Amino acid sequence: MEHYVGLDVSLKLTAICIVDRTGKIAREGMVASDPETIAAFIKSHAPHVVRVGLETGATSTWLWTELNKMGLPVICIDARHAKAALKLQINKSDRNDAVGIARIMQCGWYKEVRVKDLDSHAIKALLVSRALLVKIKRDIENQIRGLLKNLGLIIGQAKMNVFSVRAAELAEARPELAAAVEPLLKAREAVGQQIADLDRKAMRLARNDAQVRRFMTAPGVGSITALCFLATIDDPTRFRRSRSVGAYVGLTTRRFASGEIDWTGRISKCGDKMLRSYLYEAANVLLTRVAKWSALKVLGSQGCEAQRATQSQGCRGSKACRHSAPDVDRWQRIQLVIKGGCQSNLHSRTTRIPPISGN
Repeated sequence: MEHYVGLDVSLKLTAICIVDRTGKIAREGMVASDPETIAAFIKSHAPHVVRVGLETGATSTWLWTELNKMGLPVICIDARHAKAALKLQINKSDRNDAVGIARIMQCGWYKEVRVKDLDSHAIKALLVSRALLVKIKRDIENQIRGLLKNLGLIIGQAKMNVFSVRAAELAEARPELAAAVEPLLKAREAVGQQIADLDRKAMRLARNDAQVRRFMTAPGVGSITALCFLATIDDPTRFRRSRSVGAYVGLTTRRFASGEIDWTGRISKCGDKMLRSYLYEAANVLLTRVAKWSALKVLGSQGCEAQRATQSQGCRGSKACRHSAPDVDRWQRIQLVIKGGCQSNLHSRTTRIPPISGN
């Protein structure tokens, strides 16, 4: 007889429910959250198990990997989809959640979540640690700037070691302030050393991976962005189309359509926030700092000359064209534009000024 198993996992205990093909409960139990204990319970009470389901969570990657090694057909489902089905229950408990997950496995109404391998999680852990240290360093710098700014001491724009030297110079004149600033400067230096160490580890990982080196050939993409993209995507074959990657990262727009209502909003911001921010930084570098993609290269020399000539002809009366006063009505503004020398440009677009109506 076919059996379907639902697991409601917590840190210490895991609720297990086994149902048959008709949805009838065959066995229930509460065991320790250990892969070997869970596998022993399932194999002893459900020898013909078809699917074992568990929700996404903090320990789902570890449990899924270990249960999969033991030969169990384990499936990780989206916690949001499971919540939509489990909230129909009146009483919320671990036991009832395990029963609901088992019946989700039995009816097949679920969406399987791709579980990344442990190597991708290791890379992502290194990047998350680096991002946290960068945030701590930035917070320390802002705290030092705030302490000095209260007494009229402005550090200004300072990068690298200039910040520490500038802050120490400003704090020397006030001993009571130096006692608060010096520990922060030492902490900032220690955090900076750890960030540099993580950067070297990330560069070492990037050198040993041919795919990451290929990512780094794109302008604006460094070792951190390439490693984050590799760790987030993991297996590119799970995407049918390349456009699905944008939706997976949360860069596609939201949409709401119902009846006559159909609007498109901002990006969904689903998926990995870190990768999305790194991709924004890479795009900004590509559009602002790379000469190949600048306006001179895209338009060409002749196109730029034509564009400058058009701008110069349309702005001969620059003072009149830039006149904008809120107390001047539309007709007076049009007259100011005509007197300013833009009459030819205006008549080239329309031969008749539209009448003024309303407010």
